[in-house]
Amino acid sequence: MAGESTTRTAPRGGGTDHGPAGGRTGQRLSGLAVALGLVLFLAAFGWGAVVYRPYTVPTTSMAPTIGAGDRVLAQRVDGADVRRGDVVVFEDATWGNAPMLKRVVAVGGDTVACCQDGRLTVNGKRIEEPYLSDGQAASANFPTVTVPEGRLFLLGDERHGSLDSTAHLTDAASGTVARDAVSARVDAVVWPMDGMLPRPTGFEALGGTLSEPGPLRAITVLIVVGAVLVLGGAAYGPLARRAARGRAFAQAGTGSAGAR
Repeated sequence: MAGESTTRTAPRGGGTDHGPAGGRTGQRLSGLAVALGLVLFLAAFGWGAVVYRPYTVPTTSMAPTIGAGDRVLAQRVDGADVRRGDVVVFEDATWGNAPMLKRVVAVGGDTVACCQDGRLTVNGKRIEEPYLSDGQAASANFPTVTVPEGRLFLLGDERHGSLDSTAHLTDAASGTVARDAVSARVDAVVWPMDGMLPRPTGFEALGGTLSEPGPLRAITVLIVVGAVLVLGGAAYGPLARRAARGRAFAQAGTGSAGAR
């Protein structure tokens, strides 16, 4: 009829990008992100649990590299894989048969002594040890020791007070420890978060190779990526609903303003 006003309404769910189909796609992707994130997160934690063991260091014998009360992660290794400069965890009956943490400074066949011009010498070569505090090497004088094959000579980075190989020089093995007594190699200080231990490059002058860092960095990356995917996927639903409500309010306001 003339003069009769008509009201037209726009069809609902008109576009696949913003309608139900688009919402379902977003939900599927968010669910996939959460699932993938959980897989990465749990796999990384499982990998870390298999490869690493945590230890709390009770003394200052490895200061300043590792302080009393610090927590470290040590990679499980075979004693045959230990190299000069490694900080290792070992147990030896003559040392108290408890886990101990020291730095390997000489291996089987080496001759080690301290000190020449204030420096440790291995096979007659002076070793740069930047991880020591000033004057620490010179404070740990000891005579020349020839390390038997299959054994290790170990020192603390706190040379003045560390109960290391120098405290066992009168033992039958001249203070050395069997390689198979080593159970792990310290990779990082995780509390406080000092990070990965620096590679002890001073031993490169003796030839051979240094130990490679363990997979801790890769494990950390996987944990972070997994956590981001889980949090991002879980946040999609609330954010999408909030955005939808915002669009609905905006459309409702436009429709009211345009009514005749």
